Amino acid sequence: MTLSLPLASGPGERPLTVAEITATAREVLETAVPPVWVVGEVSGFKKYPSGHWYFTLKDAEAQLRCVMWRGDAARVQGAPEDGLQVFTRGALTVNTKRGEMQFVVRELLPTAEGGFYAALFERARANLEKDGLLAPARKRPLPPFPQAIGVVTSPEGAAWRDIVAVVGRRWPLAELVLVGARVQGEDAPADLCRALALADRLETLDVLIVGRGGGSKEDLWAFNDERVARAVAASRIPVISAVGHETDVSLTDLVADLRAATPSAAAEKAVPDRGELLRRLDALQGTLGAAASRRLALVGEQLRHAATRMARSCERLVERGSERLRDARMRMAGACERLLAARQAEAGRLAGKLDALSPLKVLERGYAVARDVAGRVLRRTTDFAPGLAFRLRVVDGEVRARTEGSS
Repeated sequence: MTLSLPLASGPGERPLTVAEITATAREVLETAVPPVWVVGEVSGFKKYPSGHWYFTLKDAEAQLRCVMWRGDAARVQGAPEDGLQVFTRGALTVNTKRGEMQFVVRELLPTAEGGFYAALFERARANLEKDGLLAPARKRPLPPFPQAIGVVTSPEGAAWRDIVAVVGRRWPLAELVLVGARVQGEDAPADLCRALALADRLETLDVLIVGRGGGSKEDLWAFNDERVARAVAASRIPVISAVGHETDVSLTDLVADLRAATPSAAAEKAVPDRGELLRRLDALQGTLGAAASRRLALVGEQLRHAATRMARSCERLVERGSERLRDARMRMAGACERLLAARQAEAGRLAGKLDALSPLKVLERGYAVARDVAGRVLRRTTDFAPGLAFRLRVVDGEVRARTEGSS
């Protein structure tokens, strides 16, 4: 780094003003030192009506004047008290009015058991919990038989090889899709967020594994980054988080739909075991066969009982039908006899009337009927021409006769 400074190097040259030298010092300091985390004890804390905080960070050997502007201070839950150990993140600068170096604090965290990383973890966890991203109700079930599994991890890491081996052994029907990303280092959080966004656009994926193998707390820290945790929570695909070893718990573990102790365990949770399924199918087939046999036997027995009941019912119906037929036959016979007697009596009455009207009855009273050879009844004297042959019907037969003359 080279700065062009109006520095006086000898007699006769223009001296620098106080403002110029402090401005130069400020430029040098802000350019040379990037934002950093600093740990120390709070001393001389003051909160001004403007909302700005002023205090000193110190340890046993040095002290550092600090300022925290109102907007940054408003994000801190509670003002720190003197003597409190804190972690602060900010940048060095120079207060040109006072000619003093000061530390402009952007973030402030109380120290906690476990140190700096524990404090960062707790702050991010609290933010996620406040937004409801740790609620158990958010957890989604995994598909039982996934066809495509996405894996967000390092292509060079052991995690990818372990997942490939486990899935190939347990469920080779599944397709594995690697979405490579850095899993440690300063650029890892942004790279993981990029990979998660890319995986979320792959419509064929049924489940997503995010993680890496074991390492130190610093190595695993990318998976405790709040940005990564929120990207996992926003995934439309059910996510299995598998970071480090069984004892390691990350923020991605807390927001994921399922946590696995290791990448290998994540692969086991993502897919069924083909061998176990085959064994269960064999056992189920035997169970179903036995159940079907028992059911058929039971149905056969029920059918036999039903047939027996039906036969008995039919017999009772036939008996009742026979009785009804006999009763009906007897009723019909009686009715026919009564009808026949009535008809016979009616016929007798009609026969009496007919008999009374019969010509034979007239003949019995001494009358006779004359008919010519054609069978015509001769009623008048003019019908009897001289010499006419005719028959005379009397009560007991006919008599042949002939007309001899007219009277």
